[in-house]
Amino acid sequence: MQVLQELSVESARPSRPEALRHEEATAFVESLERFPTQAITLDVMRTALTFCEQFGLPYWDSADLAAARLSGCDVVYSEDLSPERDDAGLRAATPFTNSPESAG
Repeated sequence: MQVLQELSVESARPSRPEALRHEEATAFVESLERFPTQAITLDVMRTALTFCEQFGLPYWDSADLAAARLSGCDVVYSEDLSPERDDAGLRAATPFTNSPESAG
């Protein structure tokens, strides 16, 4: 859920070169409802706190990784995590790059 929240805010940020209008960002996020989401649970929080210490990441990035890991994902879309990193067996890809390697 945290990733969807960040996606809607960041994709409509006025300083972004190709920012979406609020309505477009909302419609885009709503179009993703067919995909499973991971609620922020105590297990997610525990795992995130472990990742904070293990990988030296801020809590919110660690929470994204923890939710992805607990959901069985292998790729996390984030503009905050480096694509060169491989934390907890998860590859990071930036959602705001059009290059093929960004989505892998």
